Amino acid sequence: MTTHVLGADPTLGDFNTLIPWMVLLKVAFVFVFLLLVTMFMIWFERRVIGRMQNRPGPNRAGPFGLLQPIADALKLPLKEDIIPTTADKAIFVLAPVLSAVPAFIGISIIPFGPIVSIFHHHTPLQVSDLPVAVLLILAMSSMGVYGIVLAGWASGSPYSLLGALRSAAQVISYEIAMGLAFVAVFLVAGSLSTSAIVSAQQHEWFIYLVPSFIIYLFTMVGETNRLPFDLPEGEGELVAGYHTEYASMKFAMFYLAEYINMTTVSALATTLFLGGWRAPWPLSLWSGANSGWWPMLWFVIKVMILLFGFVWLRGTLPRVRYDQLMSIGWKVLIPGSIVWILMIATVRAYRLDTRNTVPYWVGGITLVILLGLVLMWDASAQRKAADFETGRAHAAGGENPPFPVPPLDLPHYHGIDVETASTKEVTGG
Repeated sequence: MTTHVLGADPTLGDFNTLIPWMVLLKVAFVFVFLLLVTMFMIWFERRVIGRMQNRPGPNRAGPFGLLQPIADALKLPLKEDIIPTTADKAIFVLAPVLSAVPAFIGISIIPFGPIVSIFHHHTPLQVSDLPVAVLLILAMSSMGVYGIVLAGWASGSPYSLLGALRSAAQVISYEIAMGLAFVAVFLVAGSLSTSAIVSAQQHEWFIYLVPSFIIYLFTMVGETNRLPFDLPEGEGELVAGYHTEYASMKFAMFYLAEYINMTTVSALATTLFLGGWRAPWPLSLWSGANSGWWPMLWFVIKVMILLFGFVWLRGTLPRVRYDQLMSIGWKVLIPGSIVWILMIATVRAYRLDTRNTVPYWVGGITLVILLGLVLMWDASAQRKAADFETGRAHAAGGENPPFPVPPLDLPHYHGIDVETASTKEVTGG
């Protein structure tokens, strides 16, 4: 039987002797925590963006608009629940559930603190842990996109379907880069367990793995479909995207899933790169900073700082084009992650065995190949841009361009002067 030491770092063995009612209590705590964070973020986001955009934000429902989330929660169930006649009703109802449930499950392996005393029982401040705990979050993220895809397909609307397909492509692209960003942490920590990763950051946080941290920050925004990467909900061309046909509580489920996913990816960033529940310096100089219930406060503060980053991005940056979004994922984040992993693996191999030169040859050859591909891609992009400008110059000068280019204007249409001809003459009507 595992002996729980109060204030110690949890291990995988500490989760083998949990009492059933203790597990249910932790699950209830996490559920309430996520709901409270969602309510706070609804108010916080509107107030912060209002301040950024020189407007007050919610200020009528309660002092400083603090009751606005409660007003929204009461308003949504009272709205009419409409199901389109062409929708697949069973899947239409199931899709919001498939989107929200994985969001709740993902945070179950996040450590909120060390071993604490709850009703005189010493237990880790964490619902559960696994030898491959971080992969659970990736799996839940992959499952959540099924809810979005099925919502777009079951709605029977082309706008909803296009938004759902965009989301599927976006999540797949950015989840690959996200998984690669984790590899460097796994190599340094020597484990995929979240509690073991936090324990490995006892002396120094993994934020010094700067490329991995930056790549993860990009991917966490892409995974949650937030600005400037909210292409599945591009209202300029897709109305509201995959949830265009949803109303009442079904829409609320998608809304809830978005904010819970934001909390989950922020909590995971805190766990992997920011020391988890460990106190920052100089608070770490205090002997009791990393024991008792204080670590939970440090953890929540770090999560809130990252959530503020989501709000900041939404209030300041415009939405990128879809081709730019996919280019960032496939041409920048994924190759950059691979190069960084090779560098970390080479350093780890050198520390383990200084006589083995195979990793250095493999890493060096791969780096040369990737560098050559980057240079070729850059040269190709510059050549295409130069050819396009040459074609525009030829077209503007009345010369035949070296390749077909779209006309800059349409003064003639099959020999007919468009400016003087009637509509019937142009269209042949």
